[in-house]
Amino acid sequence: MSEIDENAPPVGEEIHLPGPTAIPFVNALGITCLVISTTLGLPFLIFGAILFLYTTGRWILDTRRDISHLPEDHSAGH
Repeated sequence: MSEIDENAPPVGEEIHLPGPTAIPFVNALGITCLVISTTLGLPFLIFGAILFLYTTGRWILDTRRDISHLPEDHSAGH
């Protein structure tokens, strides 16, 4: 193991992790319904398309909101 460098500069940025959400899972369910619709018919196509488009839009909006709260200056004083 290496030794800890006492002279290392402080961390400039914190790691940003998005909050827990079910949107990716529900989005995958919409895609699954779209694939299933090729054999089971139009109702699965309509439901899957609506579910996929809605969750994709929500996912994009949530990501944009999260990104807008991040600091624009990432130089960390360098």
